[in-house]
Amino acid sequence: MLTKDRARRLWLRAQRLDEAAPFGTGPEATRAAVEHLGYVQIDTIHVIERCHHQILYTRIPAYRREDLHRSQSVDKTVCEYWTHALSYVPTRDLRFFVRAMKRDWGAWSAWFGTVKVGDMRKVLGRIRRDGPLTIRDIDDDVLVEKDHEWSSRKPSKRALQLLFYRGVLTVSARSGMLKTYELLTRHFGWERLPKPASERETVEYLLDRALRSQGVISLKSLGPMVPSRKVGVRRLIEARVRRGDLIAVDIEGVPHWVRPDLLALPLKANDAVHILSPFDPLVIQRSRLQQFFGYEHRFEAYVPKEKRVFGYFSQPVLIGDEIVAVLDLKTDRVRRKLLLQKWTWVSKGARRERKRQIEEALHRFERFQLG
Repeated sequence: MLTKDRARRLWLRAQRLDEAAPFGTGPEATRAAVEHLGYVQIDTIHVIERCHHQILYTRIPAYRREDLHRSQSVDKTVCEYWTHALSYVPTRDLRFFVRAMKRDWGAWSAWFGTVKVGDMRKVLGRIRRDGPLTIRDIDDDVLVEKDHEWSSRKPSKRALQLLFYRGVLTVSARSGMLKTYELLTRHFGWERLPKPASERETVEYLLDRALRSQGVISLKSLGPMVPSRKVGVRRLIEARVRRGDLIAVDIEGVPHWVRPDLLALPLKANDAVHILSPFDPLVIQRSRLQQFFGYEHRFEAYVPKEKRVFGYFSQPVLIGDEIVAVLDLKTDRVRRKLLLQKWTWVSKGARRERKRQIEEALHRFERFQLG
């Protein structure tokens, strides 16, 4: 028997949100956090600190942005690639993405349909000859009309992006949203790409990643995947259930699975306070968040102002195992202040004490934001 309350706490345990500094400090903590979570999403929105830094700060109180730079560019233990979105992933896991590099991005998608072979040859030749470059280093492009709000007028930008998705280039360094591109094999000191994982190995990887970072899983919580892979995942789950490696449990009518050792794991009560990015792995699975926490998060950055409930860039506040409030935050970098645009309570109990706890967390978050 697994109650929803225990499933919620197991999820928080798996996300390492129920203890202080679970990964330690320094660049090694950054590597360990990315490897444990499986991915850390990257996003361009800069209302407050970019989400990849906030996700790591949430689990590493002493986190510094330089730690991620070192992990990506010096130690090379993390790298960027596409999961459900552009994300930091462990370099050790890159072989599970090689098949997608060759198969999924080898085709000319609508987004990259305007990329010309000549543009790719030009940027690739320049990187081979002169070393890593950013889009700002390319000043001889013939600018074109933008065909999408988010696209670039520089043809070289899409050429670089396509070569990245195809596994020819990697992002060897990042400053904000400015990416430095390098040959993937040269960056890692490899002769060639890692041997791609087989389909069975990939299915096992996706299942094990979810079990490690979620504790209690459902088919939906593993993320979007093609129908054939869903069949493979279900068969693997059924095989592990037969062996006793997983136990099937029902949570409010939805089939879930959990490792048997977790059912007896002692879970300590905690009163840790976390201000969560809307792209945090705990928040990004909106239907699961609502099922386990009874809270429906709304991302309202693209919602007309008059229709917003929580605010432009709202952030759930987790205290212990309960989401108690939602804060709409903004960083004023000129005045060096963290601005509270709106505070919405979503729980009723102990508001005076919780307000004090949240304000203390906001002061710490402001120091991190502006440090």
